[in-house]
Amino acid sequence: MERWKRSARWRRLSGLALLAMLSFLAGAFLTTNVLDVHLWAQSSPAPPVAPSASAPASDAVLVQAPGIGNPYLLADIAEQVSPAVVFVQAKFPKPQVVQDPFFEFWFGPMPAPQAPVSAGTGFIISEDGYILTNQHVVGSVGDNQKLTVKLDVPNFTAEVPAKLVGSSFSLDLAVLKIDKPKGLDRLPVVKLGDSDKTRPGEWVIAIGNPYGEQLEHTVTVGVVSAKGRQIEVPDQEAGRMRRYENLLQTDAAINPGNSGGPLVNIRGEVIGINTAINAQGQNIGFAIPINAAKKVLNDLITRGGIQVVRPYMGVGLEDLTPRMSGYLGLPDTDGALVNQVEPGSPADKAGLKVYDVIQRMGQARIRSANDVISELGKYKPKQQVPLQVWRDGRTVTLVVELGERTVQD
Repeated sequence: MERWKRSARWRRLSGLALLAMLSFLAGAFLTTNVLDVHLWAQSSPAPPVAPSASAPASDAVLVQAPGIGNPYLLADIAEQVSPAVVFVQAKFPKPQVVQDPFFEFWFGPMPAPQAPVSAGTGFIISEDGYILTNQHVVGSVGDNQKLTVKLDVPNFTAEVPAKLVGSSFSLDLAVLKIDKPKGLDRLPVVKLGDSDKTRPGEWVIAIGNPYGEQLEHTVTVGVVSAKGRQIEVPDQEAGRMRRYENLLQTDAAINPGNSGGPLVNIRGEVIGINTAINAQGQNIGFAIPINAAKKVLNDLITRGGIQVVRPYMGVGLEDLTPRMSGYLGLPDTDGALVNQVEPGSPADKAGLKVYDVIQRMGQARIRSANDVISELGKYKPKQQVPLQVWRDGRTVTLVVELGERTVQD
């Protein structure tokens, strides 16, 4: 009997314990569900759903990229900026041809030369008609070129004459001026941004006229790929190299005819002037930072150009011929022959002499006179540059401290 009582008591205690455990688990389950629903309500207005492994943490803050909610953002920006983007054409004087009676006697009249034509893009930066573009599109002040600009704004299209008011070869910038045509209330204008604040990966839009007027106002999209790029481009018309510094690199498609057009950020601000492409690569384009243009705009408009301080040595140079190199005891024609030294110049002070052959400048090997000019542009005034020179059958090392010369660019 006593055993039965103990057994019954044990069964009652076990039942109470089991009931308490079930109550605890049920309370914990309910509390957990209420907590999850509350946190979802704080982070998202969506209705409560069961948590899953792929769902964001309950206290996560979802960040959206600027404008991602507007699928037409880039189209809106292009539509806003495009009216201020213009087609630019420059017609240069026909080259003069010397009449050759002997040629005409045997072959007939010489063919008439065609006037060189250059075309590209520009954009209006002020309501009084100033337009920014590339110098290599329109040439320099005094080239006697005829400039025209085509405006294409809503409900108005016209071709108007333009005047070149200022240009810079070294910066590859030019400013044109047009008068507001009759029938147009006011000229559309772009907003200039701050290129120093751009970052690689930032979305950009390029607008221009690739391959001429037939494809005007073409819009391409990409990102800023890199900053601070340096490139050299041969300018066949000028017969010298253009050295660009601190360029923006972009993968937005840029083609011939885009030169001088705007590179625009997603705020609709111009951050660069599309300038060059790498023909050997794919979607590798370069733009001049707009801040570089803003620094010299006033000089371009008021003075017609900018004052440039350049390093100089004060020597005359020429390429070696096989006969010269043999006379000087050199095995080949590599090097730059010094044919003149200005008295009192940095070269004179360093000890350079006529008939010296410059073979190295700094770490660069010199193969021609143009190599010296190209390397000189990489230095600044007051810098000391070691020169390896061939003189009297032996190698001599000199150090020249570069001077400075201010020129109108």
